[in-house]
Amino acid sequence: MQTIALIPARYAATRFPGKLMQLLGNKTIIRHTYENTKATLLFDEVIVVTDSEIIFDEITKYGGYAIMSKRAHESGSDRIAEAIEDLEVNIVVNVQGDEPFVKKEVLEKLLHAFEENENVQVASVMFPINSAEEVNNPNHVKVVTDNQFNALYFSRSVIPYPRNISQPINYYKHIGIYAFKKEALINFTKWPIGALEAVEKLEQLRYLENGIKIKMVLTNENPIAIDTPEDLEKAKMLFNG
Repeated sequence: MQTIALIPARYAATRFPGKLMQLLGNKTIIRHTYENTKATLLFDEVIVVTDSEIIFDEITKYGGYAIMSKRAHESGSDRIAEAIEDLEVNIVVNVQGDEPFVKKEVLEKLLHAFEENENVQVASVMFPINSAEEVNNPNHVKVVTDNQFNALYFSRSVIPYPRNISQPINYYKHIGIYAFKKEALINFTKWPIGALEAVEKLEQLRYLENGIKIKMVLTNENPIAIDTPEDLEKAKMLFNG
């Protein structure tokens, strides 16, 4: 089985332009992400897919593998789907470029979901959260699942809503690391953006709107995603600590 990791890397991020080229220690964020993913030894190949010559040069000058996107894309999934069109691959893992502390244990669990059940087409990761601040923060995407850990819905809102405050409930934060079978990812690019994806600005809802289940993998590892300058300062504290 050919398994590869692709790291979509867009330079002009809306909330923090150029964030992937910010330094964390003596390396850029994107280089940390690439090298940490490569170091897991879980993949036949690790590739950065970017729209930026700056990021392309940053990866290749240190001996890494990067390719340029041929056209503009709305989402990271669209970007990596273009990259795998002509590749012989079974499983594709999408590692977010802004998660420099990505851990082997998380990626290993994600790949294991496909080994346990050959019917899994898409898998992703969730983390239990107890902080009211995180639960209510729209930048932290929440997910609810069925009893088999298939995602029922993802939202920036509080889900489930605690109408009955006496009923204990677990909240889960969605971590934006995905694994796909190649066919599922290619199909994703052929579907139009649905109403739920458009209003929430969450690309994973396109799968649910088209009847594709997303198997959620539970982890206790909560990788830091660098979306804002404040996130970068937290990452620097962790890195230096």
